[in-house]
Amino acid sequence: MIAERVGAVRERISRAAQRAGRRPEEVTLVAVSKTFPAAAIREAWAAGLREFGENKVQEGERKAAELSDLRAHGLRLHLIGHLQSNKAKKAAAAFDVVHSIDSVELAQKLAKAAAEAGRTLPVLVQVDLAHEPTKHGAGEDALFPLLEALRDLPALRCDGLMVLPPFDLDAEAVRPWFRRLRELRDAAVARGLLQGAELSMGMSHDFEVAIEEGATLVRVGTALFGERQRAA
Repeated sequence: MIAERVGAVRERISRAAQRAGRRPEEVTLVAVSKTFPAAAIREAWAAGLREFGENKVQEGERKAAELSDLRAHGLRLHLIGHLQSNKAKKAAAAFDVVHSIDSVELAQKLAKAAAEAGRTLPVLVQVDLAHEPTKHGAGEDALFPLLEALRDLPALRCDGLMVLPPFDLDAEAVRPWFRRLRELRDAAVARGLLQGAELSMGMSHDFEVAIEEGATLVRVGTALFGERQRAA
């Protein structure tokens, strides 16, 4: 079942990329495996997926241990949920990419933990464009100062930006948020503030529009694994 869904999502990615004049290979599919057991990740791995997203540090930590054999062969875990600074040390050990840097304080704590672990950790800055009270991120006015601060933290490699736009079943309604993130990414690249050009944006219901607007990382869960299971 998961293999069939992977094929369908990859086909949707390919068509969206072609509409935008892009190569499908420019888009990385991050399978959002939060609340699903390690067995589901193994099934997705067998279907060819290598990148998996988790919302919570504790759950990601547990799965990192359960999937240590696959991690040794290329499985990568992305933290796509909010990271509290007091969990920075655990996050630096469990995850391969962190999408949700939103403050200088958090970046400094994560950098310290990564340095102590002897690694350079790829990160993305989460940008708060819609100012929804239930979501996190750096506001536009704080974005460039935060990116400047990240340049002084060699244990972190800031590869791009991430956004969680307001939920709307009409994907066209969220296109402006994706477009704005791309504009901010381009401005940051022009100022030499990013070490990559990643755009983490788009989920199961809107990732095609995100790809049309330049997404390089799409975070897809329901379309791959089905409806969410209750968290353990």
